[in-house]
Amino acid sequence: MGFEYGILVMRVILGLGLAAHGAQKLFGWFGGYGLAGTGRFFESIGFRPGRFFAALAGLGEFVGGLLIALGLLGAVGPMLIIAVMIVAIFAVHRRNGFFAQNNGFELPLIYAISAATYAFRGFGPIALDPVFGISVMSRPSVVWALLALGVVGGLLSLAARRSPVPQSQPSAT
Repeated sequence: MGFEYGILVMRVILGLGLAAHGAQKLFGWFGGYGLAGTGRFFESIGFRPGRFFAALAGLGEFVGGLLIALGLLGAVGPMLIIAVMIVAIFAVHRRNGFFAQNNGFELPLIYAISAATYAFRGFGPIALDPVFGISVMSRPSVVWALLALGVVGGLLSLAARRSPVPQSQPSAT
Protein backbone atom coordinates (compact mmCIF):
# COMPACT_ATOMS: atom_id res chain seq x y z
CA MET A 1 0.00 0.00 0.00
CA GLY A 2 2.84 2.45 0.77
CA PHE A 3 4.79 1.85 -2.46
CA GLU A 4 2.30 3.73 -4.62
CA TYR A 5 2.51 6.74 -2.29
CA GLY A 6 6.28 6.80 -2.60
CA ILE A 7 5.99 6.72 -6.40
CA LEU A 8 3.42 9.53 -6.21
CA VAL A 9 5.53 11.76 -3.93
CA MET A 10 8.66 11.30 -6.04
CA ARG A 11 6.72 11.91 -9.26
CA VAL A 12 5.03 15.08 -7.99
CA ILE A 13 8.28 16.55 -6.63
CA LEU A 14 10.17 15.77 -9.85
CA GLY A 15 7.37 17.02 -12.10
CA LEU A 16 6.63 20.22 -10.21
CA GLY A 17 10.34 20.98 -9.89
CA LEU A 18 10.77 20.65 -13.64
CA ALA A 19 7.62 22.68 -14.31
CA ALA A 20 8.99 25.41 -12.03
CA HIS A 21 12.20 25.53 -14.10
CA GLY A 22 10.06 25.98 -17.19
CA ALA A 23 8.03 28.71 -15.48
CA GLN A 24 11.29 30.56 -14.73
CA LYS A 25 12.10 30.58 -18.44
CA LEU A 26 8.60 31.31 -19.72
CA PHE A 27 7.14 33.70 -17.16
CA GLY A 28 10.03 34.88 -14.99
CA TRP A 29 8.46 33.17 -11.97
CA PHE A 30 10.50 31.89 -9.01
CA GLY A 31 13.38 34.28 -9.68
CA GLY A 32 13.67 33.39 -13.37
CA TYR A 33 14.50 35.76 -16.22
CA GLY A 34 11.45 35.16 -18.40
CA LEU A 35 11.63 34.76 -22.15
CA ALA A 36 13.57 37.98 -22.73
CA GLY A 37 16.39 37.25 -20.28
CA THR A 38 16.50 33.53 -21.00
CA GLY A 39 16.45 34.32 -24.72
CA ARG A 40 19.54 36.52 -24.30
CA PHE A 41 21.31 33.67 -22.51
CA PHE A 42 20.35 31.24 -25.28
CA GLU A 43 21.70 33.69 -27.87
CA SER A 44 24.97 33.92 -25.92
CA ILE A 45 25.47 30.16 -26.21
CA GLY A 46 24.61 30.02 -29.92
CA PHE A 47 20.88 29.35 -30.06
CA ARG A 48 19.31 31.91 -32.39
CA PRO A 49 16.71 33.22 -32.26
CA GLY A 50 17.22 33.00 -28.52
CA ARG A 51 13.62 33.72 -27.53
CA PHE A 52 12.40 30.86 -29.72
CA PHE A 53 14.79 28.35 -28.17
CA ALA A 54 14.07 29.69 -24.69
CA ALA A 55 10.35 29.17 -25.35
CA LEU A 56 11.00 25.60 -26.55
CA ALA A 57 13.05 24.78 -23.46
CA GLY A 58 10.56 26.47 -21.14
CA LEU A 59 7.57 24.73 -22.70
CA GLY A 60 9.37 21.38 -22.64
CA GLU A 61 10.12 21.70 -18.94
CA PHE A 62 6.79 23.26 -17.99
CA VAL A 63 4.50 20.93 -19.93
CA GLY A 64 6.71 17.86 -19.46
CA GLY A 65 6.95 18.49 -15.73
CA LEU A 66 3.22 18.97 -15.33
CA LEU A 67 2.48 15.78 -17.28
CA ILE A 68 4.85 13.83 -15.05
CA ALA A 69 3.43 15.37 -11.86
CA LEU A 70 -0.11 14.53 -12.96
CA GLY A 71 0.78 11.07 -14.25
CA LEU A 72 -0.77 11.92 -17.60
CA LEU A 73 -0.05 10.79 -21.18
CA GLY A 74 2.57 8.19 -20.38
CA ALA A 75 5.94 8.86 -21.99
CA VAL A 76 5.02 12.23 -23.54
CA GLY A 77 6.21 14.24 -20.51
CA PRO A 78 9.45 12.26 -20.18
CA MET A 79 10.06 12.72 -23.92
CA LEU A 80 9.88 16.51 -23.52
CA ILE A 81 12.15 16.48 -20.46
CA ILE A 82 14.74 14.26 -22.16
CA ALA A 83 14.91 16.57 -25.18
CA VAL A 84 15.50 19.64 -22.99
CA MET A 85 18.03 17.88 -20.74
CA ILE A 86 20.10 16.66 -23.69
CA VAL A 87 20.46 20.26 -24.81
CA ALA A 88 21.26 21.43 -21.27
CA ILE A 89 23.89 18.73 -20.78
CA PHE A 90 25.74 19.31 -24.04
CA ALA A 91 25.29 23.08 -24.52
CA VAL A 92 25.76 24.29 -20.94
CA HIS A 93 26.95 21.74 -18.39
CA ARG A 94 29.26 19.15 -19.99
CA ARG A 95 32.32 21.38 -20.09
CA ASN A 96 32.07 21.80 -16.31
CA GLY A 97 32.43 18.11 -15.48
CA PHE A 98 29.99 15.91 -13.60
CA PHE A 99 29.24 17.61 -10.30
CA ALA A 100 26.41 20.14 -9.92
CA GLN A 101 28.49 22.25 -7.51
CA ASN A 102 30.66 23.15 -10.52
CA ASN A 103 27.63 23.66 -12.81
CA GLY A 104 28.28 20.18 -14.19
CA PHE A 105 25.82 17.84 -15.87
CA GLU A 106 24.87 15.84 -12.76
CA LEU A 107 21.42 17.42 -12.22
CA PRO A 108 20.17 17.44 -15.83
CA LEU A 109 21.32 13.83 -16.16
CA ILE A 110 19.37 12.88 -13.03
CA TYR A 111 16.29 14.70 -14.39
CA ALA A 112 16.56 12.86 -17.73
CA ILE A 113 17.10 9.44 -16.14
CA SER A 114 14.26 10.01 -13.66
CA ALA A 115 11.91 11.00 -16.48
CA ALA A 116 12.93 7.94 -18.51
CA THR A 117 12.34 5.74 -15.46
CA TYR A 118 8.74 6.96 -15.23
CA ALA A 119 8.31 6.38 -18.97
CA PHE A 120 9.40 2.74 -18.60
CA ARG A 121 8.00 1.98 -15.13
CA GLY A 122 4.79 3.97 -15.37
CA PHE A 123 3.34 6.55 -13.03
CA GLY A 124 1.83 4.12 -10.55
CA PRO A 125 -1.84 3.61 -9.69
CA ILE A 126 -2.33 7.13 -8.28
CA ALA A 127 -2.17 8.99 -11.56
CA LEU A 128 -4.48 10.44 -14.19
CA ASP A 129 -3.68 7.89 -16.91
CA PRO A 130 -5.57 5.09 -15.09
CA VAL A 131 -8.43 7.50 -14.26
CA PHE A 132 -8.90 8.33 -17.95
CA GLY A 133 -8.12 4.81 -19.15
CA ILE A 134 -5.04 5.96 -21.10
CA SER A 135 -2.78 2.98 -21.63
CA VAL A 136 -1.60 3.28 -25.24
CA MET A 137 1.05 5.88 -24.30
CA SER A 138 2.63 3.36 -21.93
CA ARG A 139 2.95 0.47 -24.38
CA PRO A 140 6.62 -0.49 -24.76
CA SER A 141 6.74 0.28 -28.49
CA VAL A 142 5.18 3.71 -27.93
CA VAL A 143 7.47 4.44 -24.98
CA TRP A 144 10.56 3.58 -27.02
CA ALA A 145 9.32 5.65 -29.97
CA LEU A 146 8.55 8.68 -27.82
CA LEU A 147 11.86 8.53 -25.95
CA ALA A 148 13.71 8.17 -29.27
CA LEU A 149 11.80 11.23 -30.50
CA GLY A 150 12.95 13.10 -27.38
CA VAL A 151 16.58 12.19 -28.06
CA VAL A 152 16.25 13.20 -31.71
CA GLY A 153 14.56 16.48 -30.74
CA GLY A 154 17.39 17.31 -28.36
CA LEU A 155 20.03 16.45 -30.96
CA LEU A 156 18.26 18.51 -33.64
CA SER A 157 18.20 21.51 -31.31
CA LEU A 158 21.93 21.08 -30.72
CA ALA A 159 22.51 20.81 -34.48
CA ALA A 160 20.71 24.14 -34.98
CA ARG A 161 23.13 25.83 -32.61
CA ARG A 162 25.49 28.38 -34.15
CA SER A 163 28.66 30.00 -32.92
CA PRO A 164 28.02 31.90 -29.70
CA VAL A 165 27.48 35.63 -30.01
CA PRO A 166 30.70 37.36 -28.96
CA GLN A 167 30.28 39.54 -25.90
CA SER A 168 31.31 43.15 -26.42
CA GLN A 169 34.50 44.02 -24.60
CA PRO A 170 35.16 47.46 -23.12
CA SER A 171 37.66 49.56 -25.01
CA ALA A 172 41.22 49.52 -23.65
CA THR A 173 41.79 53.22 -24.39
